[in-house]
Amino acid sequence: MSTPNQTFTSSSEMAHQVMAESMVEGDIPLFIRPPSTDDGWGIYELIKSCPPLDVNSTYAYLLLATQFRDRCAVATTSDGEIVGFVSGYVKTNAPDTYFLWQVAVGEKARGKGMARRLVEAVLKREHQADVRHLETTITPDNEASWGLFRRLATRWQAPLNSREYFSEEQLGGEHDPENLVRIGPFDPQNI
Repeated sequence: MSTPNQTFTSSSEMAHQVMAESMVEGDIPLFIRPPSTDDGWGIYELIKSCPPLDVNSTYAYLLLATQFRDRCAVATTSDGEIVGFVSGYVKTNAPDTYFLWQVAVGEKARGKGMARRLVEAVLKREHQADVRHLETTITPDNEASWGLFRRLATRWQAPLNSREYFSEEQLGGEHDPENLVRIGPFDPQNI
């Protein structure tokens, strides 16, 4: 069985505006695009630098960058350094709902609305046209994530609701409880 030849595009090449879905101008131009197999380690390193996010294996980030690339996005500098990442998926039992798993913004990309830009970049993709709700889980003390979701709900003119989802006991007693947070329904025109 032969496999077709595929052109490999490195992360630094993909960072350029030609490959990017959008560009954030500023003192350091940043590029938003779907992740690639070359990005797993950079995503892992970014997540490690963004406490209190749970760090998963490099393998998990490689799977997200390949198997779920259409539902994820990275922000890079012009030399390919990963400075932002969002991961998620459309729920199989609720195809109008995008579940955001993680969003991380590194030091170089902060203060530019990057978390919002990453989420909106994913939701603006054509294959997300049926999505009308955004969900995630947030620990009660994660003010950055609560702030992001409140700002998104306001910007999209959509209701925000939350409830406890996983208790501390369910998480083994070594993790704060997680609240399920839901924005929607929203009008895609507001994104």
